Amino acid sequence: MKAEIREAAVTAVAVALGGALLGVLWWWLAPRVPYVGDVAGDGWVVYLKDAEGEQSVGVDGTFALLALGFGAVSALAVFLVRRRGGVPLVVALAVGGLLGSVLAWRLGVWLGPSSDLIARARSAGDGVAFDAPLKLGAKGALLAWPFAALVLHLGLTGLFGPRDPEQSPPAEPSGAQPGA
Repeated sequence: MKAEIREAAVTAVAVALGGALLGVLWWWLAPRVPYVGDVAGDGWVVYLKDAEGEQSVGVDGTFALLALGFGAVSALAVFLVRRRGGVPLVVALAVGGLLGSVLAWRLGVWLGPSSDLIARARSAGDGVAFDAPLKLGAKGALLAWPFAALVLHLGLTGLFGPRDPEQSPPAEPSGAQPGA
């Protein structure tokens, strides 16, 4: 059991570290949400350049799709390394996927534009568009990686995992009579 828990801990850490790559890819591939700053009275007002734009949804969708891909790759890698599976390994895959998603989310936000919209509007100028900070609006997307990993790992284990040996039913005693 100690060996299984050790393997599970290594798996969770390795899967979670994949979140750094997910965060960089999300920051690089996510659509930019344009904002515009406007001088209003004695302060600045910041608003969306295109109020009907779908870039915000695209940011969440990009994260979710990338996380689904990372879940599939991590499940395949874990299955190929250790076909036997086991409860600690599956728990490690789920925990590592969740930690990787959180790491990716925070890294993407950190790499993205500053969250101080007023300062960014001032530096861009009156009426000039600038990129909004990278924001994950649908926090449920953080669960895409662990769920994809668990579903694919379950499928791979069910289809290609080791089987328990078939046991034949116990033989009837030779002298026994039915109903006696």
